[in-house]
Amino acid sequence: MLLLRILIPLAAIAIIVGFVAYARTRERRYLMFALRLLQIVLGLTLVIFALLFLERLVFVPM
Repeated sequence: MLLLRILIPLAAIAIIVGFVAYARTRERRYLMFALRLLQIVLGLTLVIFALLFLERLVFVPM
């Protein structure tokens, strides 16, 4: 969890910088960088939350 709390804001800053760089220069590579990073972050976040959900299902106290 600590790793997520550090990486999510850093990834958000990198995505914003990519969009700003694209807006200023109109070079498509900055837009592609920002979108690819957004896809990776969303995918990893979904995987982590799915693992947390499965952990809750498996370790339910009876």
